[in-house]
Amino acid sequence: MYDLQAIRADFPILSRRVYDRPLVYLDNAATTQKPLCVLDAMREEYLNVNANVHRGVHYLSQQATDLHEAAREKVRQFINARKTEEIIFTRGTTEAINLVASSFCESQMQPGDEILVTDMEHHSNIVPWQLQAQRRGIVVRHLPISDDGRLLACGGGSLCCSAPSPSSSSGSLCCDTPSPASSGGSLCCDTVAAHLTEKTKLVSIAHVSNVLGTVNPVADIVRLAHERGIPVLIDGAQSAPHMPIDVQALDCDFFAFSGHKMYGPTGIGVLYGKEEWLDRLPPYQGGGEMIDKVTWERTTFERLPFKFEAGTPDFVATHGLATAIDYVNSLGFDSIEAHERELTRYCMEQLQTVPDIRIYGPEADCRDAVVSFNVGNIHHLDIGTLLDRLGIAVRTGHHCAQPLMDRLGISGTVRASFALYNTKEEIDTLVAGVRRVASMF
Repeated sequence: MYDLQAIRADFPILSRRVYDRPLVYLDNAATTQKPLCVLDAMREEYLNVNANVHRGVHYLSQQATDLHEAAREKVRQFINARKTEEIIFTRGTTEAINLVASSFCESQMQPGDEILVTDMEHHSNIVPWQLQAQRRGIVVRHLPISDDGRLLACGGGSLCCSAPSPSSSSGSLCCDTPSPASSGGSLCCDTVAAHLTEKTKLVSIAHVSNVLGTVNPVADIVRLAHERGIPVLIDGAQSAPHMPIDVQALDCDFFAFSGHKMYGPTGIGVLYGKEEWLDRLPPYQGGGEMIDKVTWERTTFERLPFKFEAGTPDFVATHGLATAIDYVNSLGFDSIEAHERELTRYCMEQLQTVPDIRIYGPEADCRDAVVSFNVGNIHHLDIGTLLDRLGIAVRTGHHCAQPLMDRLGISGTVRASFALYNTKEEIDTLVAGVRRVASMF
């Protein structure tokens, strides 16, 4: 049984008041709250096991190292990677993508070669490639999307998404059959295939849009890319907290996610990479920890994963991340997904009763735990500011996705995003708040 009240008790911040009103926290796509078990685990390590990892022969260092490497194994199991050597600790999804952008473009690309992304990407999956384009002369191309935020078929016919269900970790075969929106045109995979040329060296795509909640058919895209010998990076920042991830089933070459979006600490993230790719790529940074031998004439590098982990890692945060994974696993993704799907469906249903509201993105069955909207001509910042005075925390603005905003013809949205601890009553409070704000204008 999914005991929501017991779960909420694990997150003390949810019981606090803001402006003398109960806090309604609906900004989980930006960062999630942390359960007591994560905070306690990190506090315990700082109090009793604080020593640098890998370098010391003394007891505390060895104990800290054991916790750090146990966290790596926990992550491996969480995403079903083959080896712990394929798990690189980073500061978050952003650094993980920058690592691949730097190392891959340096060693695998020539001027004129292309990276393929989509119109719905977060800046973290656009700007690193643009920086490489400026430095190395590569080209960044993007897949088009429909007005409701799904990958668009050739000729504007059928649309494509992957429903957020347990099968989504391995990717539903939505590209194999037309969606209900199909008018009999080409499938979205035709568009993907049409954009994959001999110049395409990497596809880098969000698993889930942080603005629209669209769940992309990443397994199908990986299959299409691999048929042409093209590797794929998946930005999993918005999927890892909400659905089971199986990188072997997806067959992706790289997968990145952040700890703070899945109930863990800030400043820690993960890059998964297939061993054969990580072996081929040069180090991203230089310094301690990642070297085998240094002389004035030459430096050789450590084995995986340490080749990509220069400097002292945040070994306390990795332990916090492992504890967060244990917490999520204890609830089970089947239960978490069912709860969050119902919240998303209910929120969209209730918001649609507000006059002059516009909800962006696909229908509830094709999205995950995010609802972005505007009301009439009211500026999204005004709505968010006034909701805040009612104790309701939402995100406003372009959500680090300005090209997507340009595609939609808007400057920004109000975004409500859900987590495993949110309730229907909180959504009722949100909808009542939106109605109240709308009445003021």
